[in-house]
Amino acid sequence: MKAIILAAGVGKRLWQVTQHRPKCLIEIGGQSLLHRYLATLASVGIRRADIVVGYKQEMIRAEVERESYGVAVKFLVNEQFHRGSISSLWIARTALDDDVIVMDADVLFHREILRRLVASPYENALLMDETVKQSGEECMVVVEGGRVIALTKKMPDHYDYAGEGVGFLKVKHADAPHIVSSLRSCIEKEAWSMEYEDALLEYFRDVRVGHEKIGGLPWTEIDFVEDVKKAELEVLPKL
Repeated sequence: MKAIILAAGVGKRLWQVTQHRPKCLIEIGGQSLLHRYLATLASVGIRRADIVVGYKQEMIRAEVERESYGVAVKFLVNEQFHRGSISSLWIARTALDDDVIVMDADVLFHREILRRLVASPYENALLMDETVKQSGEECMVVVEGGRVIALTKKMPDHYDYAGEGVGFLKVKHADAPHIVSSLRSCIEKEAWSMEYEDALLEYFRDVRVGHEKIGGLPWTEIDFVEDVKKAELEVLPKL
């Protein structure tokens, strides 16, 4: 198993914090998110990672060169990093050559969260914080009939229950073609502004994707300035 880390984006909403660095290089408690990812991957036995880079990629490469925690890192370059995140996962389709954990690069999280996904009995799985109800920007894991039917900010009319997605997806190698096919359906429509989550509807239809509940474990996605404060004051002390 290996990780694919999507770290190509600009992160415009955080410019006053990032100071024109990639978002994954934000430091929380004196350590960058990227270094935290690599250390946590190593701690759960994942020793390979492909990182999709774009914006200020030389800074990410330098951070990995400085310390990779024993994780062998390869880089995939998304030259169109101003597009939606579908462009990064599309670039990464060539890296779906093993069981993988696809990871957004902007989450501060407890290592138990990743361990739970890696150890999940579901060969394809998402993490769900069932304690969070959608109130705005949350990307939700939507479940119906015991399987995930969507990962989206646009809730369907009918479902059984939902919780916020953490931003990590486990994919079985044998099912990777379903990911590629699902993405291709959107790429062929030139839907480059789309976020990759909304491009996976065919994948969820064709593959049984399970979920692991992680409510109560500390984590936060970092999209806005207030998220950085939450990370430092609420999440970091619990890690």
